[in-house]
Amino acid sequence: MGANTEKYAGYLFAYFKGERYEDGEQVYFALSEGNNALAWRELNGGRPVLTSTLGEKGVRDPYIVRSPQGDSFYMVATDLRIHGNGDWGRAVTTGSRSIMVWKSSNLVDWSEQSMVELAPEGAGCAWAPEVFLDKGSDVYYVFWASMLDGNDKGGNPEERYHRMMVSETNDFIAFSKPKVYMDYGYSVIDTTMIEDKGSVYRISKGHNIMQESGSSFYDPTFELINESVEQPHLRQGEGPIIFKSNTEEKWYAFIDEYVDRGYIPLETTDLSSGVWSLPDRYALPASPRHGSVIPVTQSEYDRLLQTYGG
Repeated sequence: MGANTEKYAGYLFAYFKGERYEDGEQVYFALSEGNNALAWRELNGGRPVLTSTLGEKGVRDPYIVRSPQGDSFYMVATDLRIHGNGDWGRAVTTGSRSIMVWKSSNLVDWSEQSMVELAPEGAGCAWAPEVFLDKGSDVYYVFWASMLDGNDKGGNPEERYHRMMVSETNDFIAFSKPKVYMDYGYSVIDTTMIEDKGSVYRISKGHNIMQESGSSFYDPTFELINESVEQPHLRQGEGPIIFKSNTEEKWYAFIDEYVDRGYIPLETTDLSSGVWSLPDRYALPASPRHGSVIPVTQSEYDRLLQTYGG
């Protein structure tokens, strides 16, 4: 039964664990304790659920989106492996320009992995792909960060920094020609979005974790409403995740304090305010890195638990 007719009973967290571990750059799952978004159990005994066999044979930043009909899911992820080489310079300048894609009808049976080249020629990488579903249509906006030079603005070709790119698809097989989506004159990565009450909210990693609001995905006049979401709760952050509570008017932003504690959850009851607080208690999975959280129905929840165990 699809999400259109069944209430949500919990959340699925897809993530990777980091380059410190040999199998850390693969896809891991955790399941919330019912509708408690601040208590989690690792699935599959803490082992990867999906392992990359293509490209760099490492995947990071897995993002899951549910189809408009609620009966299928797509997962996209970064094609990147740092474990064993530690070469971030290569990853940024001559890394993979492709993303990885999987499809599922039930969150436990996944298709063969496919590799889609999305970043334009000359780009240094394609990082942290996410998906925004255009409301009322079946168009998916796939957006990610690519390292580009300054030629597109008549600048110095050696002034390379990350821009957010976008491409559109209906089926995750055919994609439109990528174009620049956000260019702030400095590196912006890890953008995540959510829609609420006719507004689209963007949270991105720029100089800090910034939150913006606009009237639509392509609104050219997004307004900055918080230039440092992580302050005063975290030192430095990246890899923001944003999702709505299944049971109340509350939103969660998980931010990776990569210099210290890892993912830290923040919450707000007014998304438009840009004001976030730190919960008194929380218990996230062990060592989660940049991923995504989606709501799941009771049947989906039970199936995940039955298949991957607690």
